[in-house]
Amino acid sequence: MSTSPLESWNDGAARRAIVEFVTSTAVEGSPGFVAPMDRIAVFDNDGTLWVEKPVPVQMPFALRKLAARLEEDPSPARERPYREIADRDESYLRALNDQDPDAVASMVEAIGEAWEGATLAEYEAEAARYLASWRHERFGTPYSGLVYQPMLELFDYLRAYGWRLFVCSGGGRDFMRVLCEDTWGLPRENVIGSAPEFADRDGVLVRRATPHGPLALGPGKPEYVLARTGRPPGFAAGDDDVDVELLRSARFALLVVHDDDVREYAYTDCAERARATAERSGWTTVSVKNDWNVVLTERFTQEKPSASHQ
Repeated sequence: MSTSPLESWNDGAARRAIVEFVTSTAVEGSPGFVAPMDRIAVFDNDGTLWVEKPVPVQMPFALRKLAARLEEDPSPARERPYREIADRDESYLRALNDQDPDAVASMVEAIGEAWEGATLAEYEAEAARYLASWRHERFGTPYSGLVYQPMLELFDYLRAYGWRLFVCSGGGRDFMRVLCEDTWGLPRENVIGSAPEFADRDGVLVRRATPHGPLALGPGKPEYVLARTGRPPGFAAGDDDVDVELLRSARFALLVVHDDDVREYAYTDCAERARATAERSGWTTVSVKNDWNVVLTERFTQEKPSASHQ
């Protein structure tokens, strides 16, 4: 069987555990064998597939939309989360960044109202315009330059052994679907995330303000994966506390540990429970500092984005 080597992974315990698990799943009759139909691998996005600091890529997109709505209609200005946005409440923004369920729920509700009545095409066009001009404040790259090269290699490695790949994130499903094919090589239907309900309007589906089910955080993640795939994941990867339930549901759990403040960021925000659970449960942990010899994809490192990218 031809496989893609994990070239950006140092030869350590994490890489060896991945290789041992993945190769064993293809050996029929072995204790580690996984039937082809059960080879489901699920990945969190922010902090697992790409850089999530200082804020996730989608957050400014949502905040700008809500700020624009306030300019048009100031009446919600003292309601959450508009009040916190108008006051630039650092504690609220930090809670959003840390994926606090209550803060995220309030934001999802406001986002639902802000885009209510928009068609999927209208929403995607707005997201695409934002992504075309967005640049990371530290690295100066487009969003595609924030992807972790080792995880792209892991995608290829799993595919070579017949694994089907999914992303399950608390971020907006339709936002991620705008970029999933070019960035991760994943079809749109393999992206799971928080989303609104849709309603028929004269033969056209439009967004409703009502969320479609629970947030794709914590226990919502394995629930959505089961609803989408019909089976629990055989392989799952995440990086913080809202990924614990997803990782618990998998046969092989991979936890990314952010400990490299030179090539990325070093932080433990909202990952204490995940790390403690990983230690108790024997999950495989990945040190960005020690296990990856390359961190960010080199797709955009050779030249600065030109005006044609704007």
